Amino acid sequence: MVEIGEQIPKVKVIDTEMKQIDISKATSGKAAAGKATVIAFFPGAFTGVCTKEMCTFRDDLTKLLYLNANLYAISVDGPFSNKAFKDHNNLSFPILSDYKKKAIKKFGIVLKDFAHLKGYTAAKRSIFVTDASGIVRYKWVSDDPSVEPNYAEIRGALESINK
Repeated sequence: MVEIGEQIPKVKVIDTEMKQIDISKATSGKAAAGKATVIAFFPGAFTGVCTKEMCTFRDDLTKLLYLNANLYAISVDGPFSNKAFKDHNNLSFPILSDYKKKAIKKFGIVLKDFAHLKGYTAAKRSIFVTDASGIVRYKWVSDDPSVEPNYAEIRGALESINK
């Protein structure tokens, strides 16, 4: 599992426009543009809690931008489902597909038998906040997919990074 103080692992995912994104590069160097990054893993597009979480991030995006942060959301759903989810909910941040499940393995956040479906693997609801160098400064992982993250803690982590 990725821990606080560690570099984000090198792993590629696909955005809703079918472009490959290397998460480690997106959270550091030129791609990060000197900003902290929030990476929000969620179990499944169009599920109740995931929709609420992503819409909360959408509504708080101005606060995140004020805190000089980028935001990426990642699920194991395919890029087509993620695009429909993004469009349906007017999400203005990247929704990335880990359909090969490489990122959830590298991050150590595999959720087996999601929604009581034997063999269906998803991402544990997780938040990783990095500084502009891609070093994890805050981490939250839930074994219970019905639990949302503490948004105030995420903002607090970003405030600490910006000091």
